[in-house]
Amino acid sequence: MSSADTAGFTLVYEDDALLVLDKPAGLLSVPGRGSDKQDCLASRVQRCYLNASIVHRLDMGTSGLMLMARSAEVQRILNDAFARRSVFKRYEAVVDGLQEPSVESDNGHWQEISLPIALDWPNRPCRVIDTYQGKPSVTRWQLISVDLAAGTSRLRLEPLTGRSHQLRVHLKAIGHPILGDALYAPTAVAAASARLLLHATELALTHPVNLKPIRWVSPAPF
Repeated sequence: MSSADTAGFTLVYEDDALLVLDKPAGLLSVPGRGSDKQDCLASRVQRCYLNASIVHRLDMGTSGLMLMARSAEVQRILNDAFARRSVFKRYEAVVDGLQEPSVESDNGHWQEISLPIALDWPNRPCRVIDTYQGKPSVTRWQLISVDLAAGTSRLRLEPLTGRSHQLRVHLKAIGHPILGDALYAPTAVAAASARLLLHATELALTHPVNLKPIRWVSPAPF
């Protein structure tokens, strides 16, 4: 067992500029409000890497790859890269309902969801599709497989924008909420899994120091 494992986190990659972690489902990315919400991936990592700082977040229920910077300058560069949408992110999810395989490709045709998302103020922290006040939000998705017996589909997802809860809101909007999603799925779909079946499987970017392309992969654990 590595020192990272014993410290309560899984380290995927480390160099002088950045860290890549594999966040478990059910763990906050950063501290929340209240004394019961102080345990999080960031604080666990910072006990071992004092200079580590957050660049982006995953929802508490989402597992998978998460990036941290090891200096203020690298954090600025990576924040700019996320803002320019030059960081490639891919997820995998199991959703309610059956998607038809595409006739255009054996591996399925990439499709796009373009629906504006806004904060649902009376029901914070939930988000809603809002044509008038929502921010432009785009998600690409591709069918991986279907489970006829369970009535579910496994999808690849690529968020082209970075709105809070974007994947969960977009999949609900097209009638395929994610299994285990207590915020957005109907009761039966939320109860179909003990965890949210959403995992950040790939990250790729230009390294902030040596400027070489770099990529990490984490297979979905479900």
